[in-house]
Amino acid sequence: MRERQWRPERPLDLELTLGPHRHGGGDPTWRRTPDGMIWRTSRTPDGPGTLRVIARRGQVDAAAWGPGAGWLLETLPAMLGVDDDVSGFVPEHAVVRDAARRHEGLRIGRTFRVLEALVPAVLEQKVVSSEAWRAWRWLLTRYGEPAPGPAPEGMRVFLEPETWRSIPSWDWHRAGAEAVRARTIVNAARHASKLEAAGGSAEADRLLRALPGVGVWTSAEVRQRSHGDADAISVGDYHLPSLVGWSLTGRRADDAGMLRLLAPYRGHRHRVSRLLGLSGARPPARGPRMPARDYRSF
Repeated sequence: MRERQWRPERPLDLELTLGPHRHGGGDPTWRRTPDGMIWRTSRTPDGPGTLRVIARRGQVDAAAWGPGAGWLLETLPAMLGVDDDVSGFVPEHAVVRDAARRHEGLRIGRTFRVLEALVPAVLEQKVVSSEAWRAWRWLLTRYGEPAPGPAPEGMRVFLEPETWRSIPSWDWHRAGAEAVRARTIVNAARHASKLEAAGGSAEADRLLRALPGVGVWTSAEVRQRSHGDADAISVGDYHLPSLVGWSLTGRRADDAGMLRLLAPYRGHRHRVSRLLGLSGARPPARGPRMPARDYRSF
């Protein structure tokens, strides 16, 4: 076990900041235990690792296990948003101003792990969250190695690129991921080294969107997490335009309308979308919900 203590210079809400890396309540790579500890696994450049963090009296106490322990502790401040630059963020709407005040500990952190963010984003393409999370949970439980150290039972480490490429078609089917999403993930795993070497968010966006099956929404979802891009707005999201439009104007919006409304926040559009999601404002339900499909029965 290796340990580190880190004291952030600004308020930090650990769960809000790390929450985007959690994919469903049963995510094998993320746990929050009753004692307030957050556990997270990762396949680092040095190998698999388990990280445990808790915030107490303005200080983050962290411990890590496995070959990737040192790397996880070294990059801990970046993951918790030490590089998150809020200069230029000036709330122009009362709802944004209030949410920023109430959630001042929200940080946009970066993990430096592109494929770890890409695979769940692809699984979440054009399906309801529960369907994507079920597939993620099944694949990690079936193929992921146990988390190093005294991690909570059932935690697993993200697969190596070679393992993603070797998953047979029938297991993608058993997980509930149809052939299109499976091919996208397998192809991305072939280019993992190039993706992980991307310098900034703009380069990562170019490389990601050059992959078949990866568009603007998926690229944004990845870069929000891997590069801490506070401006990577998820254009093409099923719910986000309506949320932004309703929160800022009291009317629903489409993607184009959302971008117009967020134009004053350029550089922080993803940050604003997260704050609006935390504000509690929601458009009234209209029409049937997007149905959950079970590809395992096809």
